[in-house]
Amino acid sequence: MIALIGTTASAQEKIWRFDRTDEIGGHPTQILGHPQVVDSPYGKAVQFSGNGDAILVPEHPLAGATAFTWEVIFRPDGDGAQAQRFFHIASTDPATGADTQTRLLFELRIVDNQWCLDSFAGNGPANLTLLNCKALHPLDKWYRVTAVWDGKTMKNYVDGELQGEGPLVMDPQGPGRSSIGMRLNKVFPFKGAVFEARMVPRALKPEEFLKIPPPIAPAK
Repeated sequence: MIALIGTTASAQEKIWRFDRTDEIGGHPTQILGHPQVVDSPYGKAVQFSGNGDAILVPEHPLAGATAFTWEVIFRPDGDGAQAQRFFHIASTDPATGADTQTRLLFELRIVDNQWCLDSFAGNGPANLTLLNCKALHPLDKWYRVTAVWDGKTMKNYVDGELQGEGPLVMDPQGPGRSSIGMRLNKVFPFKGAVFEARMVPRALKPEEFLKIPPPIAPAK
């Protein structure tokens, strides 16, 4: 687990801090269940119970991107379900407003009381799943997960360590919405906490990834 100094957002970046539930990234939210604002070593975060908690945000933060870097600082709890979806972004049908299969997903799988990262990106027939459960990580700790797509290849990382990669050529995704805590169709809930997300419409190098801030010193 890493604990490094913070970073400053550029004009092209979108930083979503999870220190409240009524608004994320400047967008009013829809709340499902009872996600709770809790203390973390780095400041306030949002805790999800794994039993129907979610925050819905009316934005696809990477709509129109021809390349992207998507990062989340989160903590998976040790008593969650075997398969969980902790961040789902989907384009919506402009005619009906329904969520489509054009989507981005951060997921996790629990194997032998540890977890592995599952990332998905797809637009129509062009899609890719990156799942490497040979790379397992302890639960109940904070991590930074990252997905990078340069227009031809997608890679995913845990704390800057490459987990998998594969070819992916797809059209940019359209406007839509996001769900944190479970999928938009209300399945595969997440048990754990989310501190921050960053979405950048370009492919970053590992040395440019989001940094986990230093722990806050306890009050004397």
